[in-house]
Amino acid sequence: MASGKNMLGDFLRARRAQVRPDQVGLPDTGNRRVTGLRRAEVAILAGISADYYLRLEQGRDRHPSPQILGALARVFGLDPTGTAYLLSLTEQTPARVRRGPRRETVPEGIRKLLTALPLPAFVEGRYLDVLDVNPLATALSPRLIPGENRLRAVFLDPDEQALYPDWDDTTARLVAGFRRSVGTDTNDSRFIKLVGELSLTSDRFRTLWAQQDVQAQQNWPVAIDHPLVGPLRLNRSKLIVGDTAQTLALAVYHPDPGTDSADKLTLLASYTASAPVSTRP
Repeated sequence: MASGKNMLGDFLRARRAQVRPDQVGLPDTGNRRVTGLRRAEVAILAGISADYYLRLEQGRDRHPSPQILGALARVFGLDPTGTAYLLSLTEQTPARVRRGPRRETVPEGIRKLLTALPLPAFVEGRYLDVLDVNPLATALSPRLIPGENRLRAVFLDPDEQALYPDWDDTTARLVAGFRRSVGTDTNDSRFIKLVGELSLTSDRFRTLWAQQDVQAQQNWPVAIDHPLVGPLRLNRSKLIVGDTAQTLALAVYHPDPGTDSADKLTLLASYTASAPVSTRP
């Protein structure tokens, strides 16, 4: 797990390791002892001194100007979401007390919406815990049930993994979205326990978490190999719901109209209607 004491330095090192010299117009001699860019190369490209950049990675300066962070974001090729995350890393207070897990509650109106939606849909919390779900979503993925965690299911359950033929891409997007959802608020005991467990039990999660990728992941297509209806290609859209005290997301799977996946989802819905699946633990 990334160090909570120097999140800015951890992020800079991880991003530097993922940028090839040829991506930023530098020659690649092939005799490099580091993965990605050297610190001095980053400093030159960002227009700062090598010593100052070293201080940033080592955590000896944790409050660089927005202009410097913007220059580093351009060197690392960060998108707006990644840039916003980089800027947020300098807004931490030096010390935070570890908190207990926050209680997350789905508004009654959203629960009614879930019941009315003719598409697979569920509500998840900031740590990707499933809070509520409709029967069609559970029929699509049996681990989509209240109380389940999306990360634990996708990384630790072989049956859940089998649903995703593009499992590598799915897990990369999931972790990048998780990091974006959590942001710098990493002293919650729920977060510490979850990331600790996954880091110890999943090599794939540990690798992805160390890469420090950050993406909004609101909308993206997903391929599912369903045991009943076969391959599906669905769009996955997320809408932020809740109030100022909590941030929840409503995730909806929907096919392109007139496609084979649309027909298969209709078939799955008819099967679900004749054999209801409980959405309560």
